[in-house]
Amino acid sequence: MTLKLYNTLSRKKEVFKPIKKGQVGLYCCGPTVYWYQHIGNLRTYIFEDILKRVLVHNGYKVKHVVNVTDVGHLTSDADEGEDKLVKALKREGLPLNKVSMLKLANLYFKDFKENLKKLNIIEPDYWPKATEHVQDMINLIKKIEKNGYTYKTGVGLIYNTSKFKNYAKFGRLNLEELEKGARGKEDPDRRNVSDFALWLTNQPNHVMLWGSPWGRGFPGWHIECAAMSIKYLGEHFDIHCGGREHIQVHHSNEIAQAEAATGKKWVNYWLHADWLTLKQGKMSKSKGSFIQLKDLIEKGYDPLDFRYLILTAQYRSKLVFDWKSLDSAKKAFGRLKNKIIEFNKNKESKNPKNKEKYSKKFYSKLNDDLAVPEALAVVWDIVKAKDIGNKEKLELLYDFDSILGLDFKKVKEDKVTIPKEIQKLADKREEARKKKDWSAADKIRNELKEKGYTIQDTPKGPKITKI
Repeated sequence: MTLKLYNTLSRKKEVFKPIKKGQVGLYCCGPTVYWYQHIGNLRTYIFEDILKRVLVHNGYKVKHVVNVTDVGHLTSDADEGEDKLVKALKREGLPLNKVSMLKLANLYFKDFKENLKKLNIIEPDYWPKATEHVQDMINLIKKIEKNGYTYKTGVGLIYNTSKFKNYAKFGRLNLEELEKGARGKEDPDRRNVSDFALWLTNQPNHVMLWGSPWGRGFPGWHIECAAMSIKYLGEHFDIHCGGREHIQVHHSNEIAQAEAATGKKWVNYWLHADWLTLKQGKMSKSKGSFIQLKDLIEKGYDPLDFRYLILTAQYRSKLVFDWKSLDSAKKAFGRLKNKIIEFNKNKESKNPKNKEKYSKKFYSKLNDDLAVPEALAVVWDIVKAKDIGNKEKLELLYDFDSILGLDFKKVKEDKVTIPKEIQKLADKREEARKKKDWSAADKIRNELKEKGYTIQDTPKGPKITKI
């Protein structure tokens, strides 16, 4: 099958063609570990997980890199404010030193990785940390400087975006309309509002400083991803991913740096996930308007209920989160798991050859720019199918789960203790059925459903299931 992906670079779907046959270099912007990641962040990582799984299914060997920003990400993308990790130290009341900063960063990184595990997100091959790759950044900056793209100000060494011919192209920026001082307003020597810092030297009391040809300081946030991706994937690689918020600044700056240093095209395909928002707008750590995975778990949701919810929307579409939508996802996922339990109890086989049409349809949807909602619809087609047996249904579902990541093989029937109140209603309904009082029986069935239970009439008697 042909794999098509929507490339932000061209703003259209393109047939995916790897640089090296059978191999894919994949770089994904990772967390800035100054706080816990929220479920909006996690949506992006689920999308990237699906992408990786689809690439593997298509026969590619994927070299996957996700960075960890533990220094250099300031509170403003405009090279202003304090380092987010320093701000986190102050928030937590910890000593302002290197040991505390790295310890806190590792705490949040560990929590992030635990979230990935709970969501069945496959870890990357490499987790490069910014603090461990500063020399790589210095080496890349030297190349950029040698090629004539830099100048110095009171802030540090600055990238001159006017020297990079296509700077505005990727983010479709109108540089003339950018507010005067929208970026770098505290730097009067900045030549262009879009210019950004490669190396900062104006914070002599920063917790972590390194020596460099431009003075003692620390790297700008944007140089970190460029340097680490090149180190692990080379000067030209296949796919770079991230959230849509990175397009106009962070990723535009990454491209400008990498291509200024190497003189050639850096990345072939750029993929961006849209936001998972709240009704009041985008989740924001700085404003405190966000929800963590642990909040969902504390309310009784399985992390895979959330994964199922994310799978119901295409990655380039906005998805508004509320508890009602999560409830709906939980119920749908629950019904699917109940069907898997049912199929396992009776593994009758029927028309094995008919499996192929469902498999072809499922993977063709995924290969069309990761159309997971449409692929999920195929899953439900299989559940309802009359032209294949339960054995074939299970085989298909287990195969599809290599992409969906919903742990279908681990689904087991829960031993639910039925409350006395529910059992009494069920007994009352059974009495009504024996009297052929169907109206009363249906009324009780609806009452049970409102209380979160379904009742199924079987040859062995009524079966009560928690929804």
